[in-house]
Amino acid sequence: MDLIWQRRIDRFLGVPLCALLSLWPRPAPRPGPLRHILVILLSEMGSLVLARPMFEGLRERHPRARIQALVFRKNREMLELLEVIDPSDILTLDDSSGGRLLRDALGVLRRLRREGVDAVIDCELFARVSALLGRLSGAPVQAGFHRHRQEGLYRGGFINRPVLYNPYVHISQQYLDLAAALEGGPGAPLVKRPIPAAPLRVTPLDFPEGEVAALFERLYRDFPGLRGRRLVLIYPGGGLLPIRAWPSKHYAALIRGLLDDGLAIGLIGLPQDRPLARDLVGASGSRHCADLTGYTRSVRELLLLFQRAALLVTNDGGPGQFAALTPVPALVFFGPETPLLYGALSERIHCLFEPLACSPCLTAYNHRNSPCDGDNQCLKRISAEEGLRWARKLLDRNIEGGGMAHAGPPVALGPPGAKGLGQAVKVGSD
Repeated sequence: MDLIWQRRIDRFLGVPLCALLSLWPRPAPRPGPLRHILVILLSEMGSLVLARPMFEGLRERHPRARIQALVFRKNREMLELLEVIDPSDILTLDDSSGGRLLRDALGVLRRLRREGVDAVIDCELFARVSALLGRLSGAPVQAGFHRHRQEGLYRGGFINRPVLYNPYVHISQQYLDLAAALEGGPGAPLVKRPIPAAPLRVTPLDFPEGEVAALFERLYRDFPGLRGRRLVLIYPGGGLLPIRAWPSKHYAALIRGLLDDGLAIGLIGLPQDRPLARDLVGASGSRHCADLTGYTRSVRELLLLFQRAALLVTNDGGPGQFAALTPVPALVFFGPETPLLYGALSERIHCLFEPLACSPCLTAYNHRNSPCDGDNQCLKRISAEEGLRWARKLLDRNIEGGGMAHAGPPVALGPPGAKGLGQAVKVGSD
C-alpha cells in the first residue's frame, strides 16, 4: 500500500478508533509471571536488527514465556535470520493492499484472542494501527510509546504501560525500555533506568563458508569483470523515502574514483532501483562495474554477498543495518534522519552526517513526513570528494573502531552515552 495512503488511514481512521477503544474496559492482568508476549514491529526491515537486543533481553527476563512477533510479510525473512524467536511464532501482515492488510489483521487477531496473550510490546513510534492491534488482541498489559504531555501523536488512553519516547536516545535502547515497562513500577514516566555508556552491539551471523563460496562463484561466472578485484557494494536507492538518498551524481563520481583505484563495484538494490543502477553502470564505462539490483534472491543471499565485500557504501536504510550482521565495513550517508537514533549496532559502520539547522527532519513527531521541498541539502553538501576520501580510509583501514564522520565542524552530539556511535570527527581532516 502507498505510504501516503497508510499515513492518511492511520490519521483519519486511527484517531476515532483509538478514542472509541479507550472507553472499552481492559481485563485485569493475570497473576504470576508472563506466559505469552507479543511484539509488534511493523517498521522497515532494518528496525528488526535494531530490536535484536530487546528480543534477547525478553528471552533472558522471561525464559518460560512464549514470545511472538507481528511483522509485515516482507520482513519475515530477516526475523527468521536473527533467530531470536521460533519461526512458528512469527505472525505476518500483507501490506500490499488495504484489503489484504485487513484480512490478515482479522486472522491474526482471531488467533491471538483464541490463544490468549498476556502482554503486548508495541514498538511503533506513535503509529495507530499497531496500537489498535495491541488493544484488540485482548492482552491485559500493553506497553508502547505514549505522548504524555505532548499535544499531538494521539493514540488513545488504553496503553497501560506507557513509555516516554526520547528523541535523544538511540532507538535500540528505547526498545529495551518498552520491554522493561512490562514489569510496571511507580511514578511517571514509567521507565527511569540508566542508559549504559557502552553502546549496544549485535553479534554477526554465522554463514557456512561453502555457501558463501558458492554464491561468489556464481557471481563471478555471471559478472566476470568483478573477479580478481576487491569488491565494493553500493546501494544508491532511497527505498520508501527517496529524500534519504545521496545525489546520484555524487555516487557516479565516487564509483569512478574507486574504479581508478583498481576496485570492482557492484550496485545493489531492489528491482525498482534498476534504472538508477543502470545509469550509474553506464556512466562508469567499465566492465568492472556491475548492476546487481535484484540479483540476490533473498536477504540471506544479500548477507552472503556482504561476507566477502571489502566495503559497503549506502544511504540510510536497511543495508546499513544488515551490515552489522556481517564482517563488512560500511559507510552510511545520513541527513533527513540522525545516526544518534538510528546508527547501526556495530563499530564497523561509519556515518557521514551534515548537521544543518533543519536536519534531521524525519521524526516520530511528523510520522517521517519531511517538510523539505525536495532539496535535501543535508546530503548534497556531503561532497563526492568527501565520500571518496572516507571510502578510501575505510578500505585502507585507517579508521580504527567505530566512527561518525561529520561533513562540517565537529559538534556536540549529546551526553557521553551518545558517543556509543563513535567520536565526531571532521571530514577533510586527518
